[in-house]
Amino acid sequence: MTPFTSELRTLSVLMPVYNEAATLPEILERVLKAPVNLDVEVVCVDDGSSDASVEVLRTFAAGDDRVRVVCHETNRGKGAAVRTAVEHMSGDLAIIQDADLEYDPDDYPRVLGPILDGNADVVYGSRFAGGAERRVLLFWHSVGNRVLTALANILNDLNLTDMETCYKAFRGDILRRLRLTASDFRIEPEITTRLARAGVRIYEVPIAYHGRTYAEGKKIRWTDGVLAIGALVKYRFFDREPYRR
Repeated sequence: MTPFTSELRTLSVLMPVYNEAATLPEILERVLKAPVNLDVEVVCVDDGSSDASVEVLRTFAAGDDRVRVVCHETNRGKGAAVRTAVEHMSGDLAIIQDADLEYDPDDYPRVLGPILDGNADVVYGSRFAGGAERRVLLFWHSVGNRVLTALANILNDLNLTDMETCYKAFRGDILRRLRLTASDFRIEPEITTRLARAGVRIYEVPIAYHGRTYAEGKKIRWTDGVLAIGALVKYRFFDREPYRR
């Protein structure tokens, strides 16, 4: 287990949820059993699900006070759900966790380690850095990820291998200050560009990845990649302020 520092003792797991009733019981169990020596809260934001996700979340919350549930009346997008979760978090650290089973909470010690060691302010868990298992999936999807990451690196003078990863861990004080506006999947390029503009210390570590096919419920589409390119340009050149005023 990763030791905690004297000042960073609590972890907020930010979980956007949209129609994930089938995977929620298992992912919540995994998160609550994650091998970290930290006090954990799970801030779940249901983004207008039409399945039984809300009922599953409320059942867990009734049985474990570490689980908090916030609901959007309508579907507003992943970015909006993440922003709502940030508003409700109380942790010294935070990590974004999808509600499916693509990302494994057993990787929390690896992702949080550089922050707890005092070396990083933000850590990206990379699916492409090597050194961890990952499911072999769609070629063109991985090409799209690499193109977006390369463009983010060019525009922001970074050397990331996986800009679009879900696993982004933050010092809580930095995440609370970060100026986030995107409501959909453009939240990923926005986060990266804001962090680059802020000049924070970003680290990257390899993580396991158990991706889904579209038939299994994957939601992101090629059109989201086109929108992400526009977002990278927007947040680099036109909407440049990294922090809230």
